[in-house]
Amino acid sequence: MEYITLKNSILKVSRLCMGGCPMGGYGWGNVQENELIHAVQSAIDNGITIFDTADTYGLGQSEITLSKALGTKRNSVVIADKFGVRVENGKTFYDNSPEYIKVALDRSLKRLKTDYIDLYQVHYRDATPLDIVIETLERIKESGKIRYYGLSNIHETEFEEIKPFVGKIVSVQDEYSLACRKNESDLYKLSKNYSISPLTWGSLGQGVLTGKYDKTIVFGSDDRRSRDIYVNFHGDKLVKNLEIVDVMKKIAIEHNKPIPAVAIRFILDKLGDSVVLVGAKRPAQISENIEGTDWNLTVEELELLDNVSKDKL
Repeated sequence: MEYITLKNSILKVSRLCMGGCPMGGYGWGNVQENELIHAVQSAIDNGITIFDTADTYGLGQSEITLSKALGTKRNSVVIADKFGVRVENGKTFYDNSPEYIKVALDRSLKRLKTDYIDLYQVHYRDATPLDIVIETLERIKESGKIRYYGLSNIHETEFEEIKPFVGKIVSVQDEYSLACRKNESDLYKLSKNYSISPLTWGSLGQGVLTGKYDKTIVFGSDDRRSRDIYVNFHGDKLVKNLEIVDVMKKIAIEHNKPIPAVAIRFILDKLGDSVVLVGAKRPAQISENIEGTDWNLTVEELELLDNVSKDKL
């Protein structure tokens, strides 16, 4: 396993993070709690030290399941949680208000059965000025309920607003993979120019980069990927993603690695100070994902992957 210290912090974490969206138990097909718990335990056994979740995943279920799976290991790992997506009376909206941040945090702490969260992240921004959000998080940090804080889904139009808080913000999450490279430049700039560690979600393209699917794939109604909004599995985008997978397969054979490991390695090599988030439903997926660490793609292989995915920029 490879490790990195998140910028502006003392959080030393594995460069592979187990994503908690499937732990919400909703929208990812058949998900069994016992398999999720075993997957978390397998992740810890294999050196993964950071686990990402959000209060909106299964409306808190992900946090509950993660707490149950971590058990007595909680203090030996880093929990990265997210807030800001609020659900009330069947309606979903963003809320970064100081009042709601405090409410959301206390609810998350209760579900996680912990008295602190290592990395508390704004899931999506609303109209609340960033200085108000940061001021609120700083006060909470002083109370000991969170150790550090970060942002998610931030792009170049918001960089000027971030400038005054360089040195305080630890991390930024955004979608990034061989199937989605549109945020590559933003993540690179946030890392190099703003001293913020990039955490990538959608790192396997919601699964399309695992090599397990082809053009005939049909998801059930209980799987969110059946919806057109999950573009990686539909139309021309699916065809292009499968072209990427064909290149990945050849590289995987060359290195005697599972196909998902190539997708993970691409991010680790491309963004040298990144942490790759990968969701998992069962221990076998953890075993595949672990194979993405402790080796490197060659210059020629990076160029091949870069070229075949270039039109995703």
